[in-house]
This record gives sequence, structure tokens and C-alpha cells, in this order.
Amino acid sequence: MTSLRRVFGTLVCCSWSFASLAQPPQEPVNKILANLNGSLKFSVKQFKGTDLISQQIFGRNSSLQTNTGTWNLQLKQTLVPGHPEAVDISASFKIEAGTAQSSAVDASFNFSQWNPDNYVLVPASVYNGNRYRVIGNGYNPDYPKDMYYNPSVPLSISNNPRLSIEKGMVSTVQLQTGNAATPAMCFFSEKEKKGFIVLTGQQTRLGNNGLTISENAGKDSCYFGISAPAVRKLAPGFGDFHKSGDLAPDWKTGDELTLRFRVYVFNAESIPALLTKFMEVRKDLSGPNHPRNLVPMSKMFEVVSTITRGRFVQVPAGSYYLPENNNDFQLGWVSGMMNTYPMLALNDEKERKQVAAELDFVVDKLQGKSGYFYGGITAGGEIRPEKMHPDFKPVQAMVRKNADALLWFMKHLMLLKTQGHGNIIKPAWETAAKKLAAAFVRTWKKSEEFGQYIAPETGEIAVYNSTAGAIVPAGLALAADYFRNKEFLNVAADATRFYYRRDVQKQGLTGGDCGDISQDANSESAFGFLESIMALYHYTGDTQWLKMAEVQAALCATWTISYDPVFPENSAIGKLGSPMAGAVWASIQNKHAAPGICTASGDYLFKLFRATGNIKYADLIRDIQHAQAEAVNMPGHITTDNLIGSSMERIQPSDAEGKGSIGNFINTRNSWTETNGILMAMELPGIYLRPESRKLYVFDHVEAKILENAKTWTILSLRNPTDYDASVSVMAETEKQAGNPLNYTAFVNWPKVKVKAGETIKVKINKAGVASLL
Repeated sequence: MTSLRRVFGTLVCCSWSFASLAQPPQEPVNKILANLNGSLKFSVKQFKGTDLISQQIFGRNSSLQTNTGTWNLQLKQTLVPGHPEAVDISASFKIEAGTAQSSAVDASFNFSQWNPDNYVLVPASVYNGNRYRVIGNGYNPDYPKDMYYNPSVPLSISNNPRLSIEKGMVSTVQLQTGNAATPAMCFFSEKEKKGFIVLTGQQTRLGNNGLTISENAGKDSCYFGISAPAVRKLAPGFGDFHKSGDLAPDWKTGDELTLRFRVYVFNAESIPALLTKFMEVRKDLSGPNHPRNLVPMSKMFEVVSTITRGRFVQVPAGSYYLPENNNDFQLGWVSGMMNTYPMLALNDEKERKQVAAELDFVVDKLQGKSGYFYGGITAGGEIRPEKMHPDFKPVQAMVRKNADALLWFMKHLMLLKTQGHGNIIKPAWETAAKKLAAAFVRTWKKSEEFGQYIAPETGEIAVYNSTAGAIVPAGLALAADYFRNKEFLNVAADATRFYYRRDVQKQGLTGGDCGDISQDANSESAFGFLESIMALYHYTGDTQWLKMAEVQAALCATWTISYDPVFPENSAIGKLGSPMAGAVWASIQNKHAAPGICTASGDYLFKLFRATGNIKYADLIRDIQHAQAEAVNMPGHITTDNLIGSSMERIQPSDAEGKGSIGNFINTRNSWTETNGILMAMELPGIYLRPESRKLYVFDHVEAKILENAKTWTILSLRNPTDYDASVSVMAETEKQAGNPLNYTAFVNWPKVKVKAGETIKVKINKAGVASLL
């Protein structure tokens, strides 16, 4: 079969058919693949540059004769004990005689009865095959006119690797393992009620492996390929593509290489079943990662709060803490009214007054007539419009920023009351927050969604679709409790069910809540939506929300690096030896990971861990916290070449910005990464203990173990291996207490244990959770 195919916008000639690639069954892997009408083949590919010029396939025996050499394949297949749905594969390729120029070895899974409705996932790169309308060819493209004030606008994304939505076109996704949060390819078949996952390693001695998904023009055949090394025609950038610069190596007699991977084929009723299975197995091949204890949470709080203290300004527009690296103010998303929360937690009179001044400023200068807020303002006092089209007025603002504004407004008010400072809460603050909640309710009742961009003057949705309103239900749930308004909670529940059904269940993605992407799938909406689901559980106690939360946490895990990537030795991360499992990928457009969640502590993962007992949720947030610390600029651990305690948003395992960018930090600072670090230091306990069951989990950069456990007390050994003195928060509770939702300001009352750098101490924790030194 000869056809024209489009590879990332470029038409090239391609001749192949799955029938011609057939080979004899290979047990036991083909036994499980048969459930999906699939088979596994191995081949040697020869290239001219990045053009494939030949592919020769191993047949019945283990030998392959080419024009220039003789290859041998040693194949080992092992059923995974206790997992009949999983097979470990070790494929060792060796050229026993002769040579091979510009060649790569390949393992591919061929599915001959493919359905284009299958949900296809490559963690952090491809969601639902990225089969969506594409706009622009570059970073943060402008929206076309037809996307404005159009309730039927289709989900629209940037120019990313994707399977085509057009009929009669071959489409190919070419990635390397550095493009994925976990080196894996997955799909769910609704027709077969089956899921497929293949996990592989990051690299071999030849460099990063390649991940290829290619669908024929008839969309009834598809293959998933793993190659060593990656040889892509084009490398994906930030909403565009560039020449990959990949080269296949020359082989000489005796050269050999082993590809290892694990294959799962399992029963699955839905996309959520695939997601939860993925979270269960995502570390099974790579094994446990090894986070380092570098900076205690208390030290993180100290150094970042010191930065923020010095960034309060009074400019013509008003008084506020500087959000980023200029004097303009931006609400929510990455900055304003988020970095104030830790400053309020200091319980310091000066900072409290400054936080109050910022709240005054936000209410006075940014709230529109509808109740919605504008997204930003210049230092001179000029409102900053967002994603505007010249043909439309009035000024627009991000729904995401308004969602953040509501959530953090409520958290500020709750914290002030917990601290005993409720008397300073101004009626204007409460009125503004209530008006914002009411605006969301009106929008929901009118449109049954929150949209992506709104007009604060009129309250109209300017751009529909996406999961930009992911955090809205959380804000509404908190506001419902604070203002004793059941309608707020009812809308929060209805909206959560809607977004879960439309976006998570049916599409396996959430997206569109960032100001610098289109409606692309992204991590921020995934984590933000988990915040909302857990807020519903908090205020209702209904376990339906827990079930949704477990699926959503699995979606979050697809965005989080699951293993410790190998970075170039001479890169900044390589020189520091930083294990980066836990770094969180941004979006399918912005192809890099970041230190932490934008912008939150992720305490909802800890709350999910408490509610379910599933340690994978604790592991996930601990990984995120430790990766964040690896990016923090500290003496002897220079990352930003900036202020001590500063950090930036770029951890780059991919070559999206060029091969020279892999593993190198950007020498700047981003306040949101600093803010999420300090929020984790606040809202996550350093040590979590359930004495009755002897369950102990350590989130902080210390080591702890149970020495003695009696009915009314527990003695812990606590060691601080870092270079900094630590004040470790301890949360101890009974099994019964763990069944109750955790108060949003519970951290205020956690006892602290001081342990000096390098010191080991004994701590006695009594029934009430009070800690004392022995």
C-alpha cells in the first residue's frame, strides 16, 4: 500500500502495510496482544539522515541477513509474577558479522483492527491522540475570530504531535522518551473493553529511545514502536516543530544493544480505568526513585518568605507584593493573591497589614461590574486585557484567574479567623468574594459551563470550552461554607460532575486554564480539578467524590515524572546530580517540566492519601516536593544564579528548545515556583503518623522511624541529614480521626520539632499529637 502521509504538516511518501510486516506468534506476549488483535515484531531500520530507506524484520528464527551484515536477536519473555496481564520483554540485538550504516533497532506493536476512537496516551505529550482542531504554528497562537462568543467552538490546540482528525491521511507521532513524564505509550479500546500500556526505559548506550505511533490512512491499522535510538524527522517545540538533528549510528561486527520493556493488556471499562491502571504501574519498570534530602521544609519557608518580604511595593496602581519580575500586577494563576497567603501565615503584624493592603487593592481596582475580576493591571494603573481579538469588546479576563481569586480569597478569610484575626476582615472583602461566587453561579445557570475567557464588565463568556474552570468548584465550595449558601455548593457539585463527565471520562484530559496556551491538555487544570473534587468531599463527605478524585489523581500522575531521568553530564542538572522524579510537566504545548504544581501545595493529594490509605498519593506529592527542592537556588546548589531561595519554572528533559537546552536551568526566577515551594512547606506535614497501625510517612527532608509504640504515646527517632537546621511539623492522628476531612488551616496547629543539621534525636508523641524531645 502506497499513500501520502502528513508528518507534522509535511507531506512525504510512505509505502507499508501491516500485512507485509506479519511474523509468527511469539508467546507469551502475543497471547495477551491477541486480545487487541495485536502482534509484536522486531526489525532493523536504516536511515539516510532522518529518512527511513529500509526496514528489515526478524522472522521465524533469530537471524536476519541484510545486504551488509548478519544480525542476531535474543528474545526473552517473562510473565510478571502475580500479573497474568503483563509480560517483561528483553530483546538483545547483535550484529554478528559485517556492518550496518545509519541503523536503529525497533520493536513495534501492530494492531490490525484499529479504531480511531481509541483513546491514545503518551504521558505529558499526547492525550486522546491530540485529535483536535489545530490553530497557529508557534507559542501561544492568537485565537481566530470564530472562537469568540461561540458556544459550539471545538476544542482547539496548538501545533503539537497528533493523530489526524482528517480522513484518508496517514498520521504519525514521533517522540523521544525525554518528551514523556513516563516513557510509555498507552491506549484504551472502548470496543474491546481493553487497555494497553507499554513501559520502556529512557535510554540505551545510544541515547534516548524513540516512541512512535503511526496510523494508516484508513485508520484501521496502527503501530506503537520503540526504537533505539530515537530517529525523528522533526522534534516538537512549543507549538511548532524543528529538524530533530537525530542520527542513527553505524554498527560494526560485535556491536550489541538490549531493549527492555513491559507490556500490559488488561480489562478496562473506560478511560478512567486506563488512567488508574497507569498510575498503579508507572514505576514498575523503572523501580523506586531516590529523592534526596536537601532543604528542610522549614528552611524553604524561611528563604522564600525572605524573598517575598522584600518585594512589597507601592506604585501608582496601588500596594501589593510583586508577582513576577516586573512591577505590574497579575491576579491568580502564577502570582497575585497567592504569594500573600504564606505571608499571612507568618502571623506577623507588618505582613498582615501589607496583605490587607493588597486585598484592598484587588477589590478596589480589579473587580468589574459583573463581579468578575480583571486579570491584571500595570503599575501605572492600566487594566491588562487577555487573549483579545481586535473585533471584540469589552476587555476579557481568564476564567482561571477568577477561579484562583475566589479560592484564595476564601482561604485568606479562613486563615485570618483561625489565627484569631477575624476582626480585621473588611466587609468589602467579603462582599467582593461573594459577588465573584455569585457571578460564577449566574454563568453556570446561563451556560452550564464557565468558559475559558470572560468579560468582567458584562459577565459574558467570551471564549467557551476547555477546563479553564477547573478550580471554580473548589472556590464555590469554600464560599458555600463561609457564607452559608447552599446554592454555591449545589453549583459546585453540578459543575464538577459536568467537567468530570465531559473532560475526564470522555476525553481523558483537562486543559486550557493557562494564559500562555490554547485549549491544550495541561497539568494545571488536572491538579486544579483535583482540588475541586476534594473540596466537594470535604464539605459533603460523599464517597462519590473520592472515587472521582482517585481517577483525577491518576490523570495528575501522567503529568509527573515517575523516574529519575538521566541528563547530559555537562548540563546544570547533570552536574548537580539532581534526581528529578516529581517534576511536573506543563502542557502538551509547553514541553518542559517544572518544580511543583502551578500554583498550589498539592495538599489535596495528602488529603486523598488520608482518606484512602493509598500510599501512592503520598509518594506522588513527596516526589513533587523533593523535585521542587532540587530546583531551588541554595549555597553550593546553584540553579538560578539569582537570590538564595529563588527558583524558576524550567526543568527540561526534552529537546523542545534544542538539544543544548536539555538539563539546563534558565537563569531567572519565577515567583510561582517559589510560592508553591513555600505552600508545600506550610500545608504538608513534615511527618505523618498513625500510632495505632504504626503507619509513618515522612514528607520533609529528614529521616524518621518508630522506636517504641505504646497505647498513649509513640517514640520516634528523627535524623536531619541536611546542611540546615530544621523545624519539622508533625501530624499524628488516630484511624478514626483520619476518616474526617482535614481542615484547610489545620497546619496552623501542627506541633514543630527542632532538629539541627546532622543531628539525630528522639521524639515522644502523645495521644493528643503533642511532640516533646527525650
